[in-house]
Amino acid sequence: MLHRPSPLREDFMLRVRGTTYHFRRIVPPALRVALNRREIWVSLKTGYQNEARKRASLLHARTTELFSQAHLALLEPDTLSRLEELRVALQDLQSVNLPSSTQETGYLPVSVPMPKPRTVKKPAKAPKAAPLMLSGALKRFVLDNPHASADTKKATQRAVELFLQAFGDAPVSIIGGEKAGAFRDLLFSLPASLGKRKSTLTLEEEAQRAREESLPTLSGKSVKNHMMRLSALWNQLHQRELVTRNPWTGWNFENGQKTIRRSWTTKELALLASASWHSTSVPEQTFWLVTLIAAYSGMRLGEICTLRKEDLQTVDGIPCFLIRPHPETGWAPKTDAGNRVVPVHSKLIEAGVLALKDTTDGPYLVPGLETSKQGVRGAALGRAFSLLKTRIGLPAEITFHSFRHTVSTQLRNANTNIREVWIDRLLGHEATHKSQGTTTYLTSISTANLLQTIEAISYPETAFKKGTI
Repeated sequence: MLHRPSPLREDFMLRVRGTTYHFRRIVPPALRVALNRREIWVSLKTGYQNEARKRASLLHARTTELFSQAHLALLEPDTLSRLEELRVALQDLQSVNLPSSTQETGYLPVSVPMPKPRTVKKPAKAPKAAPLMLSGALKRFVLDNPHASADTKKATQRAVELFLQAFGDAPVSIIGGEKAGAFRDLLFSLPASLGKRKSTLTLEEEAQRAREESLPTLSGKSVKNHMMRLSALWNQLHQRELVTRNPWTGWNFENGQKTIRRSWTTKELALLASASWHSTSVPEQTFWLVTLIAAYSGMRLGEICTLRKEDLQTVDGIPCFLIRPHPETGWAPKTDAGNRVVPVHSKLIEAGVLALKDTTDGPYLVPGLETSKQGVRGAALGRAFSLLKTRIGLPAEITFHSFRHTVSTQLRNANTNIREVWIDRLLGHEATHKSQGTTTYLTSISTANLLQTIEAISYPETAFKKGTI
C-alpha cells in the first residue's frame, strides 16, 4: 500500500501522515549524542508523491552535508560552539528549499530534541486511518469491481496511470480543480502517438518532443475520454463521501490553439527556397537535404533523421530507404504500418543522396544532426524550421509535416494508374479497409509499383533550388 514507508535511500524514507508526505532520516549512531537526536522528521508540505520525492532529495543532500560537518566538528578544538551551530542548522531544515505553508502540528518536528524516558505511560491513541490514495481508489472501486466491464477497467487504469506518471500518487481528498486542470493541459500537449511506441521519456519530455517536432497532439476526444474516466471514479468517491466534490466535470475539450495542418502551395515553397538560413545548431546543407527527402518521399521528420547507412539498400534492383526498428537505440516506426520500403525518387538520386552512404561519417545517413537529451535525433532541426517559418511569415498550418500532406495530396490527385493501397503502403498508413485480402495484398505490393507511385511526386523547378547536395 502506498501509505506505508517509501524508501528512497537506505537511511531515509517518505511517510504519509494524514494527507501530507514527511521526510524521515536516521541520525548516524556516532552523532546522536552530539546532535541530541536519533532521527530527523520534516514535513514536505505536499500530498503528491513526485513532488515529495524531489523535496526529499534536497533534504537528503542537506542532511548529508550537515552530518559530514558534524563529524569534522568532533575533531576541532572548539567542538561545543561548532556543534551548537549545527544543531541550529538542523532546526532550520523545515525552511530549506521548501515552500511556506501552514504550520505542521501533531508530529515530532526537527527542532525537538530526543525525548527523555517517560515515567508515566499515557494511554496510546488510536492510529489515524491511512488516507485513500488514488492508486488505492482505482483498485478498490474499478479493478476489483466485479460489475465493471473489461473496457472500463482498461480505460480507467490508463487514465489513472497517466495522472500518476505526471504527478505521482496522492490522497484523493486533496486532488482538486487545480490538478485536474493541469492534467487536462498536459494531455492536450502530448503527442497523438503516445502509447503506440516504446518510450523511456517522461510525459513532460514527450510534450517537449511534440512541440519541437511539430507532432500532432491528443485530440479533444481523447482528452475528454481520459477526464471522463476519472470523473466516473470520482462520482463513486463523492457518493461515499470520500471526497467533497468532483473536479473532473465541467471542462471544455475544444482546444482552440490546435491548427489543421495542410499541404504547401507553390508560392510558399518558393518563399521557403529563397529564405536565408540563420541557424547555428544545424548546417544549412543538412536542412535542405532533409527538406528534399521529405518532399520527394513523404517520410516523417523522425524517420529521415534516424536513417542509418544500412537503411539505404537496393531492393529488386531499385534503390530504397528501409524504414524499420533500430534495436541498438530503441527507435521504431510510429505504427506497424510504418515498417516499409520507400523507393528513392529520381530527383533525390540526381541530388546525390546515394553517395551519402559512402561520404558521411558515422552510422547515420544524414550528417550534421545531434541527438537531444531526450534521445531524439533531429530535434534541433525541427526547432530551426519552426523559427525559419515564423521569420519568413509562413502560416501556422504549415509545418514540416506539411511535406507529408503535400505528397499524399499529390499522389491521390495524380492522373496515373496509382492505387490507393500503394499510396498507403508508401506512406506507412493503415489501410482504409482492413480485410484479410487487403492485408495480404499490402504485404505483396511490388517495389516496381511503389517506384511508380513515388515518381508521381513532382514540383516546380524553382521549388528546391537550394536542395542539391
